[in-house]
Amino acid sequence: MSQDEAAAEAAKAAEESAPDGDRKKQEDEAEEQPRQEAWAARRDLIAHGPDFVSTLVGRDQFGQTGGTHYGDQHFHFGGRTKAPAPRSGPIPHTEIEKLKGVFRGCASFDEALGRLREDRLVILSGGHETGRRSAALMLLHRLGAERIRSLDPPASFAALADEVDSSAGYVLCDLVVSRNHPLREAQLLALREQLARTRARLVITVEPSAVQGGLSSVRWEPPPAEDMLHAHVTPAIGEDVWPGLVGLPAVKEFLTRHHRPDEIGQFALQVIAHHRGEIDEARLAAWGETAVATQVARWLTAEKPVLRDKAFLVSLAVFDKAPYAVTAELADGLFVRLHDIQDPGVRPSIPVFGSSREERLRLAHADGYVTAEVTEWGPLGGRFCAAFRDERTARMLLEEVWNLHPSARPALAEWIRKLTDDRRPLVRTRVASAAALLATADLSSAMAHLIEPWADSRKPHAWLTAANALTMAQLLRVPTVSRILHDWCTGDIESRRWTAIRAYGLLGPVHHEETLAALVDAMHRPPSAETDGDPEDEEVPEEARQLADALELLLLAVREPVLAALVELLTTDRVVRPHALLAFRQACRQAKGDENDRPPVLDWYARAAEAEDTAAARHLTEFWDALLTDRAHNPQALAILRGWVRGADDDPESESALASLLGALVTTPTNRRRIGYLLSTVRDSRGARSPAAVRLSRHLSLD
Repeated sequence: MSQDEAAAEAAKAAEESAPDGDRKKQEDEAEEQPRQEAWAARRDLIAHGPDFVSTLVGRDQFGQTGGTHYGDQHFHFGGRTKAPAPRSGPIPHTEIEKLKGVFRGCASFDEALGRLREDRLVILSGGHETGRRSAALMLLHRLGAERIRSLDPPASFAALADEVDSSAGYVLCDLVVSRNHPLREAQLLALREQLARTRARLVITVEPSAVQGGLSSVRWEPPPAEDMLHAHVTPAIGEDVWPGLVGLPAVKEFLTRHHRPDEIGQFALQVIAHHRGEIDEARLAAWGETAVATQVARWLTAEKPVLRDKAFLVSLAVFDKAPYAVTAELADGLFVRLHDIQDPGVRPSIPVFGSSREERLRLAHADGYVTAEVTEWGPLGGRFCAAFRDERTARMLLEEVWNLHPSARPALAEWIRKLTDDRRPLVRTRVASAAALLATADLSSAMAHLIEPWADSRKPHAWLTAANALTMAQLLRVPTVSRILHDWCTGDIESRRWTAIRAYGLLGPVHHEETLAALVDAMHRPPSAETDGDPEDEEVPEEARQLADALELLLLAVREPVLAALVELLTTDRVVRPHALLAFRQACRQAKGDENDRPPVLDWYARAAEAEDTAAARHLTEFWDALLTDRAHNPQALAILRGWVRGADDDPESESALASLLGALVTTPTNRRRIGYLLSTVRDSRGARSPAAVRLSRHLSLD
């Protein structure tokens, strides 16, 4: 027996010596994962979901365009691995000259140009690979910048002023802006002053989600695809032949689809080749989607790539635009399962240090890039991510494996189900998105192999994965998902009810009327013994908590329409009332909003009062009055108000909002006594009476 065979046999024996204990331990650890609040689950879905989540769900509906932010910076590799080269330094004149010939302006470009001319600084927000960097370079060129330099994202924004030290044009790409790394007005004013002093100009590009906090920016929307194609084609073959080329069926079909600017440039080369007789129209038409499908089929059916690399390609389809290390790590688990089907008598060998990252990306027609990842702990820099160059590849690859290679289905399904136990939110969310994409290809099989086993599991985090999968399947408009959710929500299987309720909570910002109606139906279903109980009890039953969580998501994401509907149900539906009160109380307990550090419900009331939105302010006051007068909710409601008062000690805006809210509540003698006593007993961290409480008492004449 060789040394390698002996090592393999030893590893196998070690694995088989205590398989039950190890598996039991892993299962117990998986089941012990803590219950995730609905609001946190919503953040994970937005932050780690694939592009179609942010594409199909607008920022104003779902909270933000994305939570994991990837820049435009791409590094193409060859040879030895080395650290990415610094991005600061001069932009070559050749790049500017080449860009001049093909760049076309648009309305957003003109707006940004005017702002840059006047302020010497403009922030350009745009999606990944929309041409925002090219736009930034051309903005500086159009205003006469003879030298254009690229800047590194600074460790702190205040340090940026030291970099713009000469009369030049500067571009800073992919600046990470978030709640933890905000841009302050004072910092921007200081930077503009420095730019004026040095007679320099600066363009900063950011992700669209960076502007949610009121950041003054210009949203970059690239020119129409036809304009960009025209700019690439006509310099090479002349203006007179353009009308005939743009009328070709292949060109018309291409222009009906969304394409990145670099893809349009590549297609322009094919159009030019067709005009010169180098390729026929069939090949021109095949360049797009057919070309991607052909490449995917070749990957899966040819002898090369080998099975381990095929597994990597499938893993990349699930984790497209995610960290490369995660993709490669999990791909090996899929490879082992596929190998067991293809050659069950041979134990697979995985070379630990044998894979070349650059070769794998070249094989996958993918790009690697270094980017900052925004997490709940703050931005993490230097994450190396991988993405297919053609955005259609991931979806086509998964559909091809699932539908045309059924022998791989058991391994793929087992691998996806196993990843549900991973503790990383990114992994669990991408697993759910893969199931949703597979449901678009074959709903029955995706339900049988993946979604139903998750929903029927004993593990609550598997239920969450099923809920995420159904949520994204509904966003992808998979037929009958709405019916599945309603049947599960009102059915007799507890885990499926939980799954559907959570999915409705996540879908609420998009389909709030349908969601609210389904949740009300679920509240009216006859309770089973295991779920019987009043949500006003101190120990809230799990199902009642989930219903409240779903209503909480609706309230915070959709706001006024849901608030008005629930206020009406408070007085007309005694079954819904306790769930609505619990949901509102939980919403008030949220500590921070998306746009500032003020609690979201208090911020909501403040904005309604400032805008003289009497209906919203009145409805919020009615909910608060109901909480204070309800025996079960009164102690927790007073505790929330106590926290808000303490938070207002150093926040005049919160204090102003509280003055208005409490003023509306003290109109009854009972509430006046409650709030008066509350304000007299609020203490700060030193044990003294809260300064905000003193001021509020005086304002309300309660002392």
